[in-house]
Amino acid sequence: MRSHTGLRALVAPGYPLLLLCLLAATRPDPAEGDPTDPTFTSLPVREEMMAKYSNLSLKSCNISVTEKSNVSVEENVILEKPSHVELKCVYTATKDLNSMNVTWKKDDEPLETTDGFNTTKMGNTLTSQYRFIVFNSKQLGKYSCVFGEKELRGTFNIHVPKAHGKKKSLIAYVGDSTVLKCVCQDCLPLNWTWYMGNETAQVPIDAHSNEKYIINGSHANETRLKIKHLLEEDGGSYWCRATFQLGESEERNELVVLSFLVPLKPFLAILAEVILLVALILLCEVYTHKKKNDPDAGKEFEQIEQLKSDDSNGIENNVPRYRKTVSYF
Repeated sequence: MRSHTGLRALVAPGYPLLLLCLLAATRPDPAEGDPTDPTFTSLPVREEMMAKYSNLSLKSCNISVTEKSNVSVEENVILEKPSHVELKCVYTATKDLNSMNVTWKKDDEPLETTDGFNTTKMGNTLTSQYRFIVFNSKQLGKYSCVFGEKELRGTFNIHVPKAHGKKKSLIAYVGDSTVLKCVCQDCLPLNWTWYMGNETAQVPIDAHSNEKYIINGSHANETRLKIKHLLEEDGGSYWCRATFQLGESEERNELVVLSFLVPLKPFLAILAEVILLVALILLCEVYTHKKKNDPDAGKEFEQIEQLKSDDSNGIENNVPRYRKTVSYF
C-alpha cells in the first residue's frame, strides 16, 4: 500500500514534471554506448582493468616502411602472458607527407580509432603508434599499419611461443622403446599435453592409466613421451601441445614402427639374385661337362655335319657339264 501511495504521489498534480525528469535521467544515452555492448566499458570497470593490468610488462616493436617497399614488412611478436603492447610504424618518403594517411587493421579488418593511436609527421617521416593491452587469445593475430592509396604496410604477427619437435620422422622397430621430444625455446609453458592423431581426431594420451606411456621432462620448457613395447599400429602422428596464458601451441612428431623383416628385404633381394646367378652358372657347367663326357653326342654331331657336306657335293655333281667348242673360219 505504501508503494502505491508513493506512485500516486508522483503522478499527482504538480509532479508530472518531476516524473519526466526521473525517466529522462534513467534512460541510457545512445551517444555514450550500450552497456550490453561488449565494446562498452564504464568508468569503474575501466579503472578496475587498469589496476589489474598496471603491473604488466611492455612489449615494444618497430617496423620501418619506405615508398619503395613492394611487399609487406613483417615482424613477429611473441607473448606468453598478458602484456602492454606498443606497435610503431615509421614511414619514410622523399615527397611531402601532408596528404599521407595511415590506418590500422587487425586481420585485414579496420580498427576503430581510440586513445591508443598516435600519429606524428616530421619532415619526410611519418610515425604511427598503436598501444593497447593483450589480455586474451582473441587479441592475437596480425596487426597492420597501412600507408596511403598504395597500401604500403607493415605487419606485426602477435602469437604465443611455438613448440618445436623433430622435423624428420622417427624410425623404431617392433618390441623396442622410443622417446618423442618437444621443446619451447625461451619460454615456460603452464602445461604440456600429448595427443595421438588418428584419421578423425586427436586422442589425449593418459600416462597415468596406461603403463605403455611415460611423460616427463627435465626442464619446464620441454616434454618427453616414452612409448614402450612398440607395435606396428603405434606408428603415426603424435602432437605435443604447450599451454600459455594467452593460448596454445602444438607441434607434430611422426613415428614409423617397422618389423625386423623390413631391413632384411634388401638383403633377401640381393641373396635371391645371387642364388639365381649361381644356379645359371651351375647349369652351364653341367651342360659343358656332359658334352665333354658323352662321345656319342660328338660323333652324332660329326655325322650330321658329314651328311650336310655330302648333300652339297651331290648337288654340284648333278649339274650337267658342257664342252666348250671353238669354231674356226
